[in-house]
Parts: sequence; structure tokens; C-alpha cells
Amino acid sequence: MLRKAGQDQRFRPAATVWKKLAPDWIQILSDDVTPELARAVHRITQQPMVDRLKHSKDLGEIMVIAHAVVVAEAGADVVVLIDDGHGAQTASGEIRRLQRMRANGSTVGSISLASTLTVLEKAAGTTHIPDRAKMRDIYQRLRGLDDGLPAIDKTTLMTTTRWSNGT
Repeated sequence: MLRKAGQDQRFRPAATVWKKLAPDWIQILSDDVTPELARAVHRITQQPMVDRLKHSKDLGEIMVIAHAVVVAEAGADVVVLIDDGHGAQTASGEIRRLQRMRANGSTVGSISLASTLTVLEKAAGTTHIPDRAKMRDIYQRLRGLDDGLPAIDKTTLMTTTRWSNGT
């Protein structure tokens, strides 16, 4: 995210927010090559990490997944937020691999996959997004930054049962 903020002005506000959230809410992880991270990147991409880092396409998703794998293999449960379809598919493959490892007796953690829609759905009807008008406003602003988000009427966000007062 921070790298992308340096390349695309649309993401500059996100970098400011990330820095305010860290370290209390998020941890900004280094992309320095470590043996564990290099193994994960190589398995996911079939390329050595030092080579894969040179290509920006899908690099954010790959690094998120690789970091999650390293932490999950150490025994922790991790949630990753990925909207990109290919990234979600790759993460799902790693989720299944960890499930197989657990089924075979390994003491590894897990990875759960969430998306922007997951977060918005959970926030619907709370103090964060109390009504449909606020949801529409937030979604419109997010969609201006993420051309991968579907039109709001193609989601269940406006029809959710979480809206307490019908607005």
C-alpha cells in the first residue's frame, strides 16, 4: 500500500491513514527477503522472490498472501483483506493448503479471506455506517478509488438485514 501510494496519487491519503493506524491497529511488514518469505513467494509465484519483487503487477496481493502464510505456518490465525479476484483465488489455494496441513497433523494456524464488501457488510447498521445513505456515500467514495468494486446495486449492501430502521 505504501509503495502504491508513492506511485499513484489516489492512494496518498491511504498512506497517511496507514501510518496513523500503525502500530496500534495494523503492522506494516517489511518486504525484505527472509528465508520463510522467499519460500512462500516462490511457492505462490513459481519465481524467486528477488525476481518477483521487480514486477509490480499483483505484487501487493502476493506479498500479503506470502506474509500471511509465514505467520499462519508459525501457528497464528490471520485475516487477509483482498478484493482482486486472482489474489483471492491465490489466497484460497493457500487456505486450502493450510487446511490440508492441519488435517495431516501439522500445528499451523489459518488464513481467512475478507474483502471490502465483507468489511462494509459487517459495519452496516452500526455506528460506523448507521444507515443506507451513509453506506451509499462511503461506497461511492471507495469505488472512486477501486475500479474493481462492483456497482452497489450488484451487491447486497443496500438490502442487508442489518439496517435497523429501514432507512
